[in-house]
Amino acid sequence: MFNKILIANRGEIAIRIMRACRELGIKTVAVYSEADKSALHAQIADEAICIGPAASKDSYLNTKAIIAACEISHAEAIHPGFGFLSENADFARLCEKCGITFIGPNGDIMDAMGDKASAKQTMKKAGVPVIPGSDGVVPTLEKAYELCREIGYPVMLKASAGGGGRGIRLVNSEDELESNYLTASKEALDFFGNGDIYIEKFVVNPRHIEFQLLADNYGNVVHLGERDCSLQRRNQKVLEESPSPIMTEELREKMGNAAVSAAKACGYRNAGTIEFLVDKDKNFYFMEMNTRIQVEHPVTEFVTGIDLVKAQIRVAAGEELWFSQKDVKVSGHAIECRINAEDPRHGFRPCPGTINSLHAPGGFNVRIDSAVYAGYTIPPFYDSMIAKLIVKGADREEAIMKMRVALAEFIIGGVETNIDFQLRLLRDENFVKGEFDNGYLNRTNIMED
Repeated sequence: MFNKILIANRGEIAIRIMRACRELGIKTVAVYSEADKSALHAQIADEAICIGPAASKDSYLNTKAIIAACEISHAEAIHPGFGFLSENADFARLCEKCGITFIGPNGDIMDAMGDKASAKQTMKKAGVPVIPGSDGVVPTLEKAYELCREIGYPVMLKASAGGGGRGIRLVNSEDELESNYLTASKEALDFFGNGDIYIEKFVVNPRHIEFQLLADNYGNVVHLGERDCSLQRRNQKVLEESPSPIMTEELREKMGNAAVSAAKACGYRNAGTIEFLVDKDKNFYFMEMNTRIQVEHPVTEFVTGIDLVKAQIRVAAGEELWFSQKDVKVSGHAIECRINAEDPRHGFRPCPGTINSLHAPGGFNVRIDSAVYAGYTIPPFYDSMIAKLIVKGADREEAIMKMRVALAEFIIGGVETNIDFQLRLLRDENFVKGEFDNGYLNRTNIMED
């Protein structure tokens, strides 16, 4: 087991990883930008090292500074969390070259699964259902016209190196193709340094269902059930739950087996997630693989009782998985709400500022992952998520009621947040009935009285 781990991240995920390390008896090293000098993760780690100015490219994406911090502190491993460098194959290779354990898959696996077009080919060979579309990237507009006529509209244009909702465009007809193709490619180039686009048939009103995986270095792979992430706003997840309201035991077995096959096909190791789209007839299709821990991992922890971050660390240290698929039991129902410093009444604009008062909810099976405190100033340079509120109930009905109570108790003064938005969503009739899809929040004004 490691003696010391550097956490190459900030905010609530950095705090989450620190807690797991401490439970395993591991010392922690935080890295922080100049804007995060007063951030909680920089204050409570065993050691903290400044790695640059506020801009992410100069700090949390500064690979040389992070490697230097690791060497200065004598940390043996780096946990990247999610976002920033968590799916950067070159950084994973750099860690390996420097004799530092990267807590996640290696760079070759990241390349294979991070490139959406390449991943799709791998899944097809493994027998995992995929959405009809291009075999790899579509290099020219002319090829795009040809393929779209073949598979039929509507189609989705997607950045091959994309993620986080960037470089995605819906095209309903041929006269919309040219402008969307050029715009998606430019956005992909600007955000990911790669303008390659691939095309898929658009699945009308699908659900977004993902399966959590754990894989060790000895070929053992298990799935930990599914999460329903269909409640999204502009391709950004808002609320997640496990199990999915549409899931049956038969469908879970089929999708879980497909997810495990997908991981084995690419020789995957550590924690990862296979994401599927599920249509109204419960046909499912591979969408992408996330080669890191997910924001919404706590709902899986609640219903399985397995600490995913500690599992990541143990696997990275060379331990074999200590349980098999038959040992995984899903119990109860968990819901996670992402709490953002944003104003839902004005286009969800980010609202950085100083928190002047804070009251966090509590109670049986109520969990908060956060790094904010009264007096903390939320910087304008990073993602607007400031907390995750997670609850578990005996069933979905109890979980919904518990989340309503917890949201009503959650008070954050001094900045606008989406707490009221989440509370209204928890009271929405269609949400309560489990009748929603990926586009539901784009079609519905939850804030309407």
